[in-house]
This record gives sequence, structure tokens and C-alpha cells, in this order.
Amino acid sequence: MIALIQRVSEANVVVDGETIGEIDKGLLVLLGVEREDDLAKMEKLATKVMSYRVFSDENGKMNLNLAQAGGSLLVVSQFTLAADTGRGLRPSFSGAGTPDQARELYQAFVDFCLSKGVNTQTGEFAADMKVSLVNDGPVTFNLQV
Repeated sequence: MIALIQRVSEANVVVDGETIGEIDKGLLVLLGVEREDDLAKMEKLATKVMSYRVFSDENGKMNLNLAQAGGSLLVVSQFTLAADTGRGLRPSFSGAGTPDQARELYQAFVDFCLSKGVNTQTGEFAADMKVSLVNDGPVTFNLQV
């Protein structure tokens, strides 16, 4: 699994002109599922995302995790993260999870974060989404398990 996380001061997702997910301070998580992913990898990645210390402490050092900073998550499915871009001029998605597998693991990721008490908003799986954000920093990390 792949999570491209961006520290944001605000972010939202719009589908068909309607805002369906919105957060203030927190992390925008673009989540990609690969063929070999399973629930164990999902739990490991979700725990890492929630625990990753990317928020500044009183000394301006990245020392605080999501909960310590009082942040929220906006989780958006992003199958293109699983693309193989190593050859040619067109990405290959042969390593991406199937739509059913991706939907299951995406929802499990969201449910796991919610079960840990994190305010978690979402996009809409497989929809044409418009994602807006204000990247705070900018701070962006690519996490994989």
C-alpha cells in the first residue's frame, strides 16, 4: 500500500459540484492499493500515517503526530499511485489492486482510522473528484509498506 500524505491547513473533495469531505488542519492522504496488499499491510500503513511526526512542536521541529497536533484526515483513493512509470511514456497499472480489493482496503483504512478516534473524512471511491488543498509547508511524504 502507498500513502502520499500532505500536511494541510485545509483540504476538501468535491464530487458533482458538492463538497463531500472537508478538513482543516491535518493530513490529506492519497491512498493507493497494490495487488499484494492485505488487511495486515493496511493496518500497518494506517498506524504509520496516524503516528508519523510531521507537525511542528513549540520549537518548530517536526515532532508531533496527527493526534498530538489535533489534526484530521481526508482520505482519497488514488489508484495511479500504484502505476509503474519506469518504462515508456505511458504508465502501467498491472501492479495495482483490483477494484474490489482496492475498495475493500480503502474502506478498511478509513474504518481503522475512525476506530482510533481520528476525525476522518473521505472522497468517493472511483468517482471523478476535485481535490483542493492548502499544503502547509509544503510538507509531503510518500509512505509505503
